[in-house]
Amino acid sequence: MVVMGSRRTGAPILPGALPLLGALGAMLMGALLTAGARPATTTTEYPEGFAENGTNNVIEDPEFTDVIENITVPAGRSVKLACSVKNLGSYKVAWMHFEQSAILTVHNHVITRNPRISVTHDKHRTWFLHITNVHEEDKGRYMCQINTATAKTQFGYLHVVVPPNIDDSLSSSDVIVREGANVTLTCRANGSPKPTVKWKRDDNAKIAINKGYSVLEWDGESLEMARISRLDMGAYLCIASNGVPPTVSKRIKVSVDFPPMLWIPHQLVGAPLAYNVTLECFTEAHPTSLNYWTREDGHMIHETKKYHMENIINSPSYKTHMKLTIANIQNSDYGTYKCVAKNPRGESDGTIRLYTSSPPTTSPGPPTAPPTPQPAASDHENTIYGGKQSVTNSSNKGTRFQSNLNEIDKSEHKSSDGTKGSGKGDWSGSLHSANGAKKHETTATVLFALLLMCIKCAVKTS
Repeated sequence: MVVMGSRRTGAPILPGALPLLGALGAMLMGALLTAGARPATTTTEYPEGFAENGTNNVIEDPEFTDVIENITVPAGRSVKLACSVKNLGSYKVAWMHFEQSAILTVHNHVITRNPRISVTHDKHRTWFLHITNVHEEDKGRYMCQINTATAKTQFGYLHVVVPPNIDDSLSSSDVIVREGANVTLTCRANGSPKPTVKWKRDDNAKIAINKGYSVLEWDGESLEMARISRLDMGAYLCIASNGVPPTVSKRIKVSVDFPPMLWIPHQLVGAPLAYNVTLECFTEAHPTSLNYWTREDGHMIHETKKYHMENIINSPSYKTHMKLTIANIQNSDYGTYKCVAKNPRGESDGTIRLYTSSPPTTSPGPPTAPPTPQPAASDHENTIYGGKQSVTNSSNKGTRFQSNLNEIDKSEHKSSDGTKGSGKGDWSGSLHSANGAKKHETTATVLFALLLMCIKCAVKTS
């Protein structure tokens, strides 16, 4: 039986590989390769690869006519390796996976049990090894061998690239931590070549690695954040890429728990009888707190015609704006109100005192200054003291709060013609007029004294 050997050394290869096939495979391989061996001369047939020389025919050894190209293919695709020969005669071509020491095909026969492998040829000149639905384990060197006395072989390399894939079983899922704790997020990705991993925040904000260091992106499979705060709450993206599309990502939500905190912009609110008033509290809590209002005796306030309550969720979502509107204020409505916020991490409350105040009035200012045309009072002021009769604590972007009750005090200093700030300007004008009058009076007194002196001088002279 003829065995295959290395093209360079002639070392036998197939005898070492035959045990992998089992007894049946060995018998089949031996029969196929033996059929390919033939005597050096013949006088009856002239197949391809033979030439006439005198009275004898001499065999020309088969040769490779081209190299096997190295091929790169994405996993899941199909690939075709080509081995071109000439003067094959009745010799046979075999394909093998070198790293796996596996015989795949011999001549027209498929030896491996892998259903994704097949073989074809182009008139015995080019032998094609077909692999469908390529797997990552298919990568490696493929050997094409001719079963001459000293086996002739050549190699081609199949490189299989695999898009990145994030292994959920080895990666972090959504996490909930206490404020001030340390957090480590992990993202494991595989693929060929090995993917790189980077982290970003879903809202494109900076990632706070620690109190003094923040970045827009972080490279590496692990993201560590020290002493996390509520400002770090949100979704983080783990992005894996290796140059083979598509790039993949995993979204990990980080929730930071903390007890409720309250901020009351106005703890003293004044409103006249029969007016409407709105009391306000601002809370921060996670998980979301249970928010409600009570009177000073501890009884919870419920939604009625008298009371209307609102909880407005702000951004970020752990912020809530609490409002309590009291309609048609009566004497019994004055007193202390409490806003309360509770969650599993704790509770907090704050008090607001509602007291009676005089209705806004419009009185004429000091008449010393001449009237100057000025714009009318704003619509906002008319809304507060007009038909709606409501007093509301207003806010400016959640950072500066000023009660409209302050506007009541300001309006009382306005003149009847609508001039603002008349208290200062008008009084200064009056002072100026008074000073002018005193100056004229002093001048007249001096002149009168001089006149008396002149008269006395005239009398003495005479």
